[in-house]
Amino acid sequence: MIKIDEKRIFEVIEQRKPRSVALNGAEALIPRFQDVADHITERFGIQAYVIGDTCWGSCDLNTHAADMLGADILFSIGHTVAMETFGEKVVMINAFDDVSFDTVARKCAKELQGKYKTVSLLTDSQHLEQVEGVKKIFEEYGYQVIIGRGKGQLLDAQVFGCEFYPAWNVQRKVDAYIFLGQSMFHSASVAMATEKPTFMLDPYFEEYSQVNEFAQGLQKRAILAIYKALDAERIGLIIGLKEGQFAHVRALELKKEFERLGKKVQLIALTEITDDRVQIFKGIDAFVQVACPRIATDNHFKKPMLSVPQALALIKLLKKEPIEDFLRIQHWL
Repeated sequence: MIKIDEKRIFEVIEQRKPRSVALNGAEALIPRFQDVADHITERFGIQAYVIGDTCWGSCDLNTHAADMLGADILFSIGHTVAMETFGEKVVMINAFDDVSFDTVARKCAKELQGKYKTVSLLTDSQHLEQVEGVKKIFEEYGYQVIIGRGKGQLLDAQVFGCEFYPAWNVQRKVDAYIFLGQSMFHSASVAMATEKPTFMLDPYFEEYSQVNEFAQGLQKRAILAIYKALDAERIGLIIGLKEGQFAHVRALELKKEFERLGKKVQLIALTEITDDRVQIFKGIDAFVQVACPRIATDNHFKKPMLSVPQALALIKLLKKEPIEDFLRIQHWL
């Protein structure tokens, strides 16, 4: 069960004495936010707004919505990062899942014995508290377990779908990665970035699976989109309008590079980048978006849609340069 750190929320409210607050986070947690909002209003007698828009992580905080509502504090729940606050308004609140990994961890450790000697444990925000327990289980079965160090927003052992320093920094030391959680989104990115055997532990069904084949499928799609964009005469370069995805400078850098290579570039700004939205734009042969790299790899678009690493690979192809390992980097932005 997901446990939201209400104690921390109450402490912040008592310290700051806001007139109103807003709650934001992963869509699956919204029913829990409703309960927290009720508790806040009952205890403090202030308005507590539940923001129902999608939220993909610490890059997607919805501060604009909080500003529109006049909320003095925005509690971003469930996307634990190394920072406790972003600016004066946003407070990060932990939401950890207390599901046990013991059974699936022992099953995986036993069945992979003899195949791998050194493994690294990785996870997302919800399961950070279980890393140490799983580490002990794998050590019981004779594995050497390495926990990669965090960097930037990432804590030790933590990865995002586009950022994986703890995995990247230990790849020469490990034989395989073990990801704690039911997230192909996170585990497949590790497999693509490192090309090492990567296993996902599902504590709910108590099963584990190797994700490399799925990751290879995503990578093939990413490569195909690059080659489809080779003949594009006009490129739509999309700047994301979510605060943590706003990469205006990067967009202008790419625009300059494409124009040097004879491409026409149309600058576009979007909050939600979907196939329905981009089809509105006429005369565009291919798109590049600098908001979130997973938009391009994980979603279907009728026209080529490239992330920053794919765009850089396209530039190399246009210059007749090889593009091997274009996703083998520690941060896809």
